[in-house]
Amino acid sequence: MRRLTLQSEILKPITDRLLRAAGIKPGMRILDVGSGAGDVAMLAAELVGPSGTVVGIDRSADAVAAARDRAAIGGYANIHFRQSDVEDFADAMPFDLAIGRYILIHQADPSAFIGAVASHVKPGGVIAFHEPSISRFDQIFPTVELQRKCLDWIYAAFGSAGATLDTAENMGRYFETGGLRQPRLFYEILVGSDSKSPILTWLSSTVENLLPRIEMIGAATAQQVDMETLEDRLREAVRTANIQVVSPPQMCGWARRPQ
Repeated sequence: MRRLTLQSEILKPITDRLLRAAGIKPGMRILDVGSGAGDVAMLAAELVGPSGTVVGIDRSADAVAAARDRAAIGGYANIHFRQSDVEDFADAMPFDLAIGRYILIHQADPSAFIGAVASHVKPGGVIAFHEPSISRFDQIFPTVELQRKCLDWIYAAFGSAGATLDTAENMGRYFETGGLRQPRLFYEILVGSDSKSPILTWLSSTVENLLPRIEMIGAATAQQVDMETLEDRLREAVRTANIQVVSPPQMCGWARRPQ
């Protein structure tokens, strides 16, 4: 949950642009799929205001409990969290807009998942996704060796778990094969100016979160990763190389459900 909260702070401006570009307005009913710690739901709740409603769903009971607690502390009375898969979810009314962040990448069949999400949106409503383009990171900017190792470990862990690593590069096709019209897309890269960037904390905490799987698949041992010093070594490598810090590119897209 701590990693997801940090990740959300870094990604919030991009997701905000996605929601605004997709046409979110006060009073709308919003569905947040794969809600996690609830950050996207809370962002959407701010944009729809007290006259709007947000429903966040996640298959993890722990995530739902954490999201409920955070929303209560934040005073978000217009958010409701429910434990459910998209396929099993049901609500009495369709939604104006559905949003998912970092969820398509975990689907074996992104097209089918988009279709399932769209079934909860009213005709003419909007389906939007924000996904990382992790398979193209090294083709856009050079990285220091330790940063490259961290990314290799992350790719290997996600790939072994069945993640669709080229989701961002194929987002337009997935929207169309999921039964929607050709989406509007935009692509952004987050850049930190120096070794103090929170992007490095995000990177090291992702490795920490995935370390059991990294070890299980033989990508690296805990001794090789050396989690206790990883973030400090990343910062020192970036400082020594005197380079900017870049994140995996972020792909955002939205489309309307046919009338």
